[in-house]
Parts: sequence; structure tokens; C-alpha cells
Amino acid sequence: MPVVPTLAPGVSRKRSANPGESAGHEREAKKACWGILTSQGSWADRSPLHEAASQGRLLALRTLLNQGYPANIVTIDHVTPLHEACLSGHVACVRALINAGANVNATTIDGVTPLFNSCACGSSVCVELLLQNGADPKTALAHHPSALHEACKRGSRECVESLLSRGVDPDYEVPHLGSALYISCLHKNPGCSQVLLHRGADVNRGRGEDTPLHAAVASDNEEQVSLLLDFGADVNRRDCNNLRPVELAPPGGRAQRLLQAHNVSPRSLCELCRIHIRSLIGGSRLKFVQQLPLPSLLTQYLEHT
Repeated sequence: MPVVPTLAPGVSRKRSANPGESAGHEREAKKACWGILTSQGSWADRSPLHEAASQGRLLALRTLLNQGYPANIVTIDHVTPLHEACLSGHVACVRALINAGANVNATTIDGVTPLFNSCACGSSVCVELLLQNGADPKTALAHHPSALHEACKRGSRECVESLLSRGVDPDYEVPHLGSALYISCLHKNPGCSQVLLHRGADVNRGRGEDTPLHAAVASDNEEQVSLLLDFGADVNRRDCNNLRPVELAPPGGRAQRLLQAHNVSPRSLCELCRIHIRSLIGGSRLKFVQQLPLPSLLTQYLEHT
């Protein structure tokens, strides 16, 4: 069994190497993820197990585990091999590491979890695998990276559905980012927005005074605007610059025309009733609509399917 090198806290294996060369390798290794530099740790102190997990080399990874490399070996920045496997979407490596005892809730010094990395690469299979093995879908601290927001940013509808099905609040907010729906609209991902809205996300909750509708019209995303209006978005809300969505929309664009048409055509009584009833039920209880003794047609009406 090989002796796994141990490091004193804050000490890298390559400190004695050429500083310029080390810095160059670190710059190449860094990956931008959710606005945070998750280079997956200092490149200098990555173990062979990290490398195998990152590259999806399952046979090498299993060999290293059998030789005694601990599944939870970390870099200076507390990056585990499981973080690496999830960031690259290597399902077989993720499964092997979990079977070897890898901590599915391990966090880096930036608060990044394997679940977050799986959402970053859009791997719904990795997300499900982690959740099935005890991964906590909720962010431990408000300032930590949110897996739900990352999935919405990347446009991974399947990841969003998996997280919401495990109890993540569709209205969860990150202070400097706003709601998940706002992020979805900001990054033009109507599929994720639709899932959030069906699960009861507040259509008007965005970032500060800016609503998801403001984010959607700014990018002239007609599909997103139509979806938000369908779920009762307030067209008269004003953003941080005191502008209504129609005033923020690109002149002559599709979003502006859609909003103008909406302003001259009031919502139907059917739409108003559905929006009001869903609001009274509350987002957290919409999942119980199917359990009500109602005709299927009325259930579909309330679920807006």
C-alpha cells in the first residue's frame, strides 16, 4: 500500500518549484464557475486521484483507491476528487468515489459542493446520484454558492427539477444574485423558468426592485416574457432605476410589442381566477393540488399544465 503524502496546512507540494512555472499552470487550470474562481484548488497539490477523477479515468481511479488513496483526500482549498469528477460529469467515477466513502457534502473553502459542480456541468445523472446518496440540496449558508441558481444559469431543466423534488425552495434567494427565477430569466432559460413557476415560484420576486420580467425584457426574450405574463407578472413594477418593464424593453423589439399588446388587452376572468387561487394556495402547497377531490380538468387548470 503506497504512503499518501501529507501536507502541512497551507503548504503546497510544488512550493520549491519554479514560481513562474507554477503560476502559469494555475492560470491555465482555473475555470470560471458562477462568478467564483473554482480552479478546483491549487493545481500544485492535486493528487493522482484528483487527476483520474477529473479526466474520467475509471480504471486508474479504482486502482488508486485499491492501493490506499483515501476517497476524501483534499487540496489546500479543500477540493476532493468527487468535486473534480462532478465538475466534469464523469458519472462512473462519481459512483466509484461514493462507493469508496467519498463525502457527498464536502465543501471547498468557497463553499462549493459536488452537487453545485454537477449543476455547473449540467449533469442531471450526477445530481440524482448525489441526492440518492445523501447530498443536501440546500445551501448551508446564504453566501455560499447555490446549486439551484447554478442550474438555472446553465439552463439545466433536469437539474432544477431534481433539486426542487428534494425540497429546495423555488423562491430561494442569494443576496447578491436574487431569486433563482431572476437568474433563469437573466440567462435566457425559459425551460428552467417554467419549472420554477409551475412549482410555485413568485413571478415577481427578483433581485431587489428588479423583477424577473425586467430581466426578460432587457434581453428581448419573447418566450420568457410571455411565460411570465401567463403566470401573473406585474407589468407596472418599477426597477432600481424607476423603469417599468415596457420602458426597459428594446424599442421595436418583440418583448416591447408583447407588453404593449398586454397593456391594451386585460387578462381574462379565467386567467385572473387561476392566478389568484394559486396565490391563495401558496407555492409550497401547490404540490398537494392533485390530492384534492376535484375533477381532473379543474386540477389541470389550477396546475396550469
